[in-house]
Formats: sequence, structure tokens, C-alpha cells
Amino acid sequence: MKMMRVTVGIGVLGLLLGSMGMQAEQAEPNTLTAAERADGWTLLFDGETTAGWRGYNADSMPDGWQAVDGALARVGQGGDIITEDQFENFELYLEWKLEVGGNSGVFFCATEDAEEVFHTAPEMQVLDDGTHPDGKSMMTSAGSDYALYGRSRDTVKPIGEWNAVRIIADGSHVEYWLNGVRVVEYELWTADWEARVAASKFSAYPQFGRARSGHFAIQDHGDPVYFRNIKVRELPSSRSAAGEQ
Repeated sequence: MKMMRVTVGIGVLGLLLGSMGMQAEQAEPNTLTAAERADGWTLLFDGETTAGWRGYNADSMPDGWQAVDGALARVGQGGDIITEDQFENFELYLEWKLEVGGNSGVFFCATEDAEEVFHTAPEMQVLDDGTHPDGKSMMTSAGSDYALYGRSRDTVKPIGEWNAVRIIADGSHVEYWLNGVRVVEYELWTADWEARVAASKFSAYPQFGRARSGHFAIQDHGDPVYFRNIKVRELPSSRSAAGEQ
């Protein structure tokens, strides 16, 4: 157990050092620097088209989501969207911004064996905390693992500004970073996680959080929301095996 904790610590340190290097050489929005390409980053949004995305349980991209001024934008009713590709161990980076009262979410390891994305996958909340009722609780405010793990502190930028997100999922280990601060950290499938799920609305969905790989998804909650610089790098699977022992 101690060896596993040391391994996890070293692995996360490596991720952070790589992230610092990425920040040191900034690229234009929706592009990759040479350092990012060398580190294995891949763009999931090119800034001009919705290629690589489609509707949840659908074959095509709904009209309610479009590429607008370099952002993947919810411009009308369209439903939740997912990446065409699936991922297991990864570091996801993206930026989001909202309008007043806005609500959305970013999901990982989503599967299409349910009516709604949130029936299957953990969610990092995207929210206007100052106006939306969910912003009154750390358990459901921006940056939280919605309704399961509250964020540790408020690092959200004002409405209209871009918020930078990192989601790291390495085996059972999950971290959410918001504007350079780790705000949530938890272990999937542990006794603590199981108890929280059992006490939540997600207990009604037996497939919730069970997939070890799946799609990234973005929620259509009926509000305008904008995403850019969506990129991912896959991580080695060695920690996944260590975490399951």
C-alpha cells in the first residue's frame, strides 16, 4: 500500500511538471505547441468544425452545437454530446465560459447504455455559482464532482472569462483542477465512493461510474456554454493495475 501511494505521488508530480511545461509555451487557441505534441497531446476540437463529436446515442452532431468564433458552443437545443473516441487513463484539458445563470458539465468514461449521460458517468460541474441555486453548495458548485465530492475552494473566474480545467483519471485515481488549483480528488470504486453513490440520486443507475473507459461528454442543460482548447493525452496503464491491487 505504501509503495502504491509513492507511485501515485510520483506519477501526479510528473503530470504537473508536464502541465507546467505546456503552460510555459502557450499556443494559439485550439492548436498544439511542439512541446505538447511531443508529450502526446491530441486536440479534440479544431476550433472550426465539430469533427470528432456527435450526439449522445446518436450518429451525428445536433444542430444545437456549433463551432462559433473558435469555441464549441451550445447555441440551441441539441442534447448532450460526446467524443467519437473513447479513453481510459488520461489527462484532459479544456477551457469553458458561461453566460449569466449558466449550467453545464463535463463527463468522462461515459457509455451509451442509458437514456442520459449522467446515468453513466462522473461529472465535473460547470456553473455560474453567483446566480444558479446549485452554486450555494460546495457539493454542486463549479468544479465539484457533482453531488458526490465538493470542491475544496472557489477558484472560478467571473462570468464571461475563460476557466481552465484539468481532469486526470489514472486507474481509480481522479483529480479535478480549476484555474491551476486542485479542487477535487477521489478514488473510484472505494468504500467511500460506493457509500456516496448509494446515498445520492445516482444509486438509481446501476451502471453509474462503473466503466473504466468511455467517451468524454458535455452536457446540454438548456443554457449557452462555450468550450475551447479541448485536448487530451493518454497515460500509461501501470498505475491502473497498481490501484486495483
